[in-house]
Amino acid sequence: MVILSEDDIRHFKREGYLIKRGVLDPDLMARARARLWDGAPPSRKRDDPETWVGPFTPEEENRDGSNARRGYRWNFREPGGEDFMVRLLAKDPSVYGMAEQLLGKGKLIEPERIRGIYCTMPYDVEIPERPPGCHVDAHPFHFGVVGYIDFVPPGGGGFTVWPKSHRSFYYDFYSQHKIEPTGQYDTDRETIGKEWAFADCHGAPGDIVFWHHRIGHTASPNGSRQIRQAVLYDFRKKDLVRTMEEPPCEDMWRDWSDAVREMEE
Repeated sequence: MVILSEDDIRHFKREGYLIKRGVLDPDLMARARARLWDGAPPSRKRDDPETWVGPFTPEEENRDGSNARRGYRWNFREPGGEDFMVRLLAKDPSVYGMAEQLLGKGKLIEPERIRGIYCTMPYDVEIPERPPGCHVDAHPFHFGVVGYIDFVPPGGGGFTVWPKSHRSFYYDFYSQHKIEPTGQYDTDRETIGKEWAFADCHGAPGDIVFWHHRIGHTASPNGSRQIRQAVLYDFRKKDLVRTMEEPPCEDMWRDWSDAVREMEE
């Protein structure tokens, strides 16, 4: 059982994200890697890496949200509600336990599905030295978790964050959780995305990344020769509907666990 240390909680609170290594179940990851190929176009072969390179051709593109393929992105959402997928990430005992350490025991909405398997195909062109910019997600939640089900090398399309940006973006909205940006949001997004240091959260199968809902982030271009494969879930407290429209709190950690609120940064 993996748990958060005091240093982990301090890092999450200060930086807005946290990487934990070797958390997810190997057998369930293997099932997810196999399940992904049920949604592949016929031209893409699991046993032929030469076919993995993007972008998807117009004939391969799919606008259906359950199996969206366009450009270098492939978001296979269809299996997100399958029991083994939920157990792989959101209901993994360590992941769920650490989520309760952050938001409070007994406070979480019970997971029923995850987002699915989100992929970035290898790029067929030279990738830029830094990502083109960051954004904040548009749906209400408290924090997200990204889990890698295969190797994601440096520069391999890993989940990328701008450390400490949650401290700015949290106050750039009229509410705590809804996407109702003030005029300062675009200004900060331009400055942070282009000038602040970013963190490429690369890793191995089983590694996870926790991230605050207001941290600037992106899925970076994939300069490796393998598909970036990740599973995602958004943790929410049971009182989110009541609190999500409230204005940002002076203490941005008001609704989090005692361990988070009391931790000195």
